[in-house]
Amino acid sequence: MKVLGVTLVMESSWLKVSCLLCVFGFLRELRPSEPYHAEILLGEWYNVTQDQVNRSVYPVGTYSYLALLIVVFLVTDFLRYKPLIIANALTGIVIWSVLIWTTTLLGLQIVEVFYGFYQATEVAYYSYIYAKVDKQYYPRVTSHTRAAMFVGKLVAGLSAQLLISLDWMNYKQLLYISAGSQVFALMWAFGLPKVKKSVYFHHKPDTVAIQHGTSSNVERLGPVALLWSHFRSAYSNPMVLQWSLWYAIALAGYLQVTTYMQVVWKSFDDEPTIVWNGGVDAALTALAALSTLLAGYLHAGRLKSRASLLTLSVLSVLEGGCVLLAAWPKNIYISYLGYVLFGAIYGFTITVASAELASSLLEDSFALIFGINTLVALVLQSLLTLVFVSESTGLNLNTFEQFTVYAFYFIIFGIVYFIAVIVEFLLRLAKVSKTQVMEIE
Repeated sequence: MKVLGVTLVMESSWLKVSCLLCVFGFLRELRPSEPYHAEILLGEWYNVTQDQVNRSVYPVGTYSYLALLIVVFLVTDFLRYKPLIIANALTGIVIWSVLIWTTTLLGLQIVEVFYGFYQATEVAYYSYIYAKVDKQYYPRVTSHTRAAMFVGKLVAGLSAQLLISLDWMNYKQLLYISAGSQVFALMWAFGLPKVKKSVYFHHKPDTVAIQHGTSSNVERLGPVALLWSHFRSAYSNPMVLQWSLWYAIALAGYLQVTTYMQVVWKSFDDEPTIVWNGGVDAALTALAALSTLLAGYLHAGRLKSRASLLTLSVLSVLEGGCVLLAAWPKNIYISYLGYVLFGAIYGFTITVASAELASSLLEDSFALIFGINTLVALVLQSLLTLVFVSESTGLNLNTFEQFTVYAFYFIIFGIVYFIAVIVEFLLRLAKVSKTQVMEIE
């Protein structure tokens, strides 16, 4: 009975923390202006052209995200997660408030700098939960937190589409709702449970264990040495390395596609009178939320890592096909379909990758590892921007050519991983067969 009582307390504890964080994630993503971001920037309220938005506004956000993340994932541990979650909501208020009153290119670029910080502090949201619950719940809490954000996007997309279709608001007025949702997210963030244990900068070794000689050498290290120890331990693990690489490559491609998709739609000749961006975003997030939950519950304890990787390799190729579908036909409704399918598949793959990665870590180094992996993703995204988008330093491809590159990025990535898994399996099979032959002899 006592064991059962402890188990029930643990079950309710992880679920309570997960639910509290999920509410924040929902409120944070309740931004109906997002599906119409390009429509807003290219509307009558700002003095910018489509080319300026594509090459002078969005890239600032990409580079700022990269630069700020380097600091953020270290500060996240130093401040023990919660303050960064609060800062995330506070920055959201600044972003959508400034968008309401600014009218210049410089103003939009300043907003993108803040948006870079807003995105960078997401690492606190995603890693907070791993610091609060036991490892056995990682697949479920990973799916919960991601699904909550998807549901927030779903409600935002539906409400945006309704408000625009019924002509109750114009595109810019949606910014007021986005700013308001960040205020509520900020209020909720103050109520999140504190993380008492800090992995690096407030690390306190077990003095009792040290006195009895039972503590490990790692427990005695200072912050910098402990950071290096966790970094080396994580990335010398082949499982962590392969899932980290997957996570970074997939995230980089996803960020690039979602950043420029609305610009592609503005380039279509058959853009409808009523722009369906909100409905498309709602459909995408509904499927993504379902696939995220499905990934959490089907994957938990049922698939071996190699099988997961093989599945994700095939899905990556399908993601590339969806990107082609979103750009090649030059029909906006087919493009909508491709984009929705792309988002749904991504929701499944990134959840599986996150859960596998978290389960492979031996120490409580989640903020560090997820921060580094996101940093690698941003380096890749910045390279994609510099090479294929930038007018001064790159190939200066048009939007359709860019999306062709992004499609084959996913396809080649999936094929390479698929081949690697098959080769690894064949090598292991050959090794087992050789061992059996030697035993017989």
